Amino acid sequence: MSNVESRKPKIRFKGFTDPWEQRKLGDFGSFGGGHTPSMANPANYNGGSILWVTSQDVKQHYLDDTTTKITEAGASELKLYPEGSLVMVTRSGILRHTLPIAELRKPSTVNQDIRVIQPNSKCIGLWLLQHFIVHNESLLRDYGKTGTTVESVDFSKMKEMPLLAPSLPEQAAIGTFFSRLDHLITLHQRKLTALKKVKKSLLEKMFPKPGEFVPEIRFKGFTDPWEQRKLGELYEKNDERNTVGFGADRTLSIATMTLNDEGNGAAEESLPNYKVIRVGDVAFEGHTNKEFAYGRFVVNDLIDGIMSPRFTCLRPKHGYPVSLWKYYIHSEQVMREMLVRATKSGTMMNELVLEDLFKQPILVPPSSEQELIGSFFSRLDSLITLHQRKLTALKNVKKSLLEKMFV
Repeated sequence: MSNVESRKPKIRFKGFTDPWEQRKLGDFGSFGGGHTPSMANPANYNGGSILWVTSQDVKQHYLDDTTTKITEAGASELKLYPEGSLVMVTRSGILRHTLPIAELRKPSTVNQDIRVIQPNSKCIGLWLLQHFIVHNESLLRDYGKTGTTVESVDFSKMKEMPLLAPSLPEQAAIGTFFSRLDHLITLHQRKLTALKKVKKSLLEKMFPKPGEFVPEIRFKGFTDPWEQRKLGELYEKNDERNTVGFGADRTLSIATMTLNDEGNGAAEESLPNYKVIRVGDVAFEGHTNKEFAYGRFVVNDLIDGIMSPRFTCLRPKHGYPVSLWKYYIHSEQVMREMLVRATKSGTMMNELVLEDLFKQPILVPPSSEQELIGSFFSRLDSLITLHQRKLTALKNVKKSLLEKMFV
């Protein structure tokens, strides 16, 4: 490829044919920073409305709000950077992985971990933002440095950074295009987040809260209290071993309830000792976290397969709809008190005490209500999955276009 051709992107807007020109970052704007107003003086913060950017705020590529705001007194010795300025995190532990940068959508001040680029008349800020995004890894590699406790970026050295830049009209076209694409991605992300919040709220309201016998929200026509049963009336211990000859390609990952068709690294001769987990069976995953304080139950809604024998497995005594129980028995709200009384600490994770578990009461709705609730959440999950796929596709499109529309 000739030197001229190497300075042209693979994809361009119609009408642009000239090679991009070699420039330095320092040609494109003025640079600045900030500091932290004294926290010992409440007058710097109390009732403040001026945005003050820290490394924790630069999570997206466009910034219109900050966690902390300061007063005019707090901002008196700080520069207020205008909308359209670019803010870059130059000192933070997260710089080991990424170089956060964003465009200010509102005038803001910054702290000492942030450096600011104010684009001049030679540069379109939206284009420069995308340049930093597409070259993020190489910039971090070339200008990052390791400190004693945090990573940092040599910003003074970065000012001398060579870069290839198109004409202003082409910069404007590229910047506007990616700004619109980013807006579309943001809209899809918000829809996805909203759907997940709706699901979380409905899971709390469509199952009875502790001490109650009916849920807060029900389908029309259902008014009777849910029936209290013992868990041992519904489930029994499943110790079926892999005598049916399932291979490693039928291994289920219990943590994610997904098919691991490459197996989990277990030796072939150990597979006959693996447990068979059939559709509708329930595995107990005893690792704890903020969401599940004592572990959690995971229903197999995939295929008949095998799992590590270290997991406890339950099998339903009757044909309960998987579509309901995958949500119901997984719910921390429903199962927490039960697990408090029926688990013990193990070597690596909590373990079930089945004798105690099977004595625990659980509320069961009528079969027809089970079907409706399960069907509803299955459709909601399908909608969430659809939005997740659209979002992933848009992000992949952007990634591909960034690679082809920049040099």
